[in-house]
Amino acid sequence: MFKTIADPPYCEVRSVIRFLNTKKVKPAEIHRQLVEIYGENVMTDEMVRKWVPQFSDGRTNVHDEAWSGLPSVINGGLVAKVNEKMRENRRFIIRMLSDEFRQISKTVLHEIATNRLNYRKLCSRWVSKILTDVHKTK
Repeated sequence: MFKTIADPPYCEVRSVIRFLNTKKVKPAEIHRQLVEIYGENVMTDEMVRKWVPQFSDGRTNVHDEAWSGLPSVINGGLVAKVNEKMRENRRFIIRMLSDEFRQISKTVLHEIATNRLNYRKLCSRWVSKILTDVHKTK
């Protein structure tokens, strides 16, 4: 087994997709190879399938295009790391998470906790919204 490369830049992963697509490698195989080298949270199969046609249609730029809204720092790896920290201590506040993830803004961390991980504050603990909704219906 190969040593995995942790947290690669998006442009690096897209460059690999572009390279393998040029060699006529199928999207599923591209995704399999990405996971093998970069780990499980590198990019979803759906995202690989989104990028392959763009490169097939002539796109050469592997960098993010400028857009307004939340920065593109939110990826599966970051979400998994935030989830792990929140499970270690359910009394985490966003400011404490911000101390753990200094490069990520509090706004983005709050978005990850509430929208991506589906948590909300209940009695000073982070709990799944799904669990709290189930208890309301009983």
